[in-house]
Amino acid sequence: MQMVHSKPFGTYSNDDVIFLLKDISEKMYETSTMDKEELIQSGKHYSEMLPMEFEPSEEYKNFFLASLHAYKEKIAGAVQIIAEQILRQKGKKTLLVSLARAGTPIGILVKRYIFAKYQISLPHYSISIIRGRGIDENAIRYLSMNYPDYDFQFIDGWTGKGAIKLELDKSIHKINHNDQTNISDSLAVLADPGHCANIYGTREDFLIPNACLNATVSGLISRTVLNRELLNKHDFHGAKFYQELYEHDVSNYYVDEISKQFDSILGQEISPSKMAEPNWKGLREVHTIQKRFKIEDMNLIKPGVGETTRVLLRRLPWKILVRDIMDKNVSHILLLANERKVPIEEYQEMSYSCCGIIKQVK
Repeated sequence: MQMVHSKPFGTYSNDDVIFLLKDISEKMYETSTMDKEELIQSGKHYSEMLPMEFEPSEEYKNFFLASLHAYKEKIAGAVQIIAEQILRQKGKKTLLVSLARAGTPIGILVKRYIFAKYQISLPHYSISIIRGRGIDENAIRYLSMNYPDYDFQFIDGWTGKGAIKLELDKSIHKINHNDQTNISDSLAVLADPGHCANIYGTREDFLIPNACLNATVSGLISRTVLNRELLNKHDFHGAKFYQELYEHDVSNYYVDEISKQFDSILGQEISPSKMAEPNWKGLREVHTIQKRFKIEDMNLIKPGVGETTRVLLRRLPWKILVRDIMDKNVSHILLLANERKVPIEEYQEMSYSCCGIIKQVK
């Protein structure tokens, strides 16, 4: 099994997170949005290629900064809720395992909050999970070997329709069965509009700002890759380090700005609220959307503010569904959709604030 690389990988401090990813920066080339969409929809798995990553425009930088300013206190409050729940449920010997890449900054914030409040420094690693391919089993086994008496706590940013949670459950069940282990598949997220996470800060569907940018808010790390032409069976999943985007990196600025909000909430007494059991309400609503709009592939439906934002910024959108056009959580969605001339349709039969539907290009 691959050892953790010693050379710098990503722009986060090792005190915040250690990536269990193989650096494939020199081997991996990006695919344009249109080519990527055609390849995915013709059967090539999205994890075998990388989308183009550009220097963010001033417009997107300003959009990110505005959303960070608007939501940083709310995010800090959600971090507090999930951090307190993790400690209450798991205790001091908890291994924080964030799902690269949207989960990484959230894992950093949870680690920082717990240290600020309790002076407990929990180990935090970031590993790959890929829809349709599963979690990085080499990374899980590395962690099990090095932290045999720790309880795993997986962390992500938000839930959409729950595809990653399903993948996590299936992967951990398989590993536990094969290795005779008892790893927990508990997932903590800031926002759980899909009603499928075990620990959540809120089930309100609001924008978590790291959905607005790509590598430049994720430690300059690409989306994770599982391409057997580049990786052998003993490797961790791969990722690219975009060092050329260093001057545009806001990864540490993002977690620092939210961490600054902790001072005002550390003294608050949190009465631990009971986490409602996952009921997968969001997935049922997505099935309804699929039937109503006659969409062949459910993977083209991306519910929730975070996923809809990504559809508008990174994919080829066909239509945007909005539950209430007056909802402040979707004001940026309306703006982006209008700029890209993407049709907006009011659709009230969902718990999500909005839903992005990708154009079928086959």
